[in-house]
Amino acid sequence: MPVEKLPEYWLRGSVAGISPFLQPVAHALLQAREEVNEMLIGFTDDLWQQPAGVASPGFHLQHLSGVLNRLFTYAKGQMLTPEQLQLLKEEGVKNSELTLERLIKNFNRQVEDSIEQLKLTDEKTLNDFRGVGRAQLPSTVLGLLMHAAEHTMRHTGQLLVTVKILKQSQS
Repeated sequence: MPVEKLPEYWLRGSVAGISPFLQPVAHALLQAREEVNEMLIGFTDDLWQQPAGVASPGFHLQHLSGVLNRLFTYAKGQMLTPEQLQLLKEEGVKNSELTLERLIKNFNRQVEDSIEQLKLTDEKTLNDFRGVGRAQLPSTVLGLLMHAAEHTMRHTGQLLVTVKILKQSQS
């Protein structure tokens, strides 16, 4: 019997505990998590392959986790830690310790952490200024959270295409 496919997250109703203003962010992150986990079932290729010179699946998985972590840190009004800056430098660097299982686990955990932060975000703060990076470029809490959602979906799409190409080339 075929498995019933659920509608996209934005058509499944509200995510409990999250402001209506932040529902699109939650929906995008949960949709990305679902698509990434589904696409990578049975993926056995080299995580660091770059077909046609595009970014590798390993890079995308690292970047998805890292960007969420960094943007949500800025949304809290905090600067990046030395550990976060080091992880940024390591994005895309082939590392045999970074297995597919570990990268997916890191991404899933980061999405959960991000959802928890959305639950704690007071909608009265959404227009509050937040500086981004060392230059403290101007944004707002809402701007950072929305960018986190759209950037996550952009890299999810790129990851899915790359993985599909790699899977197809192995068949």
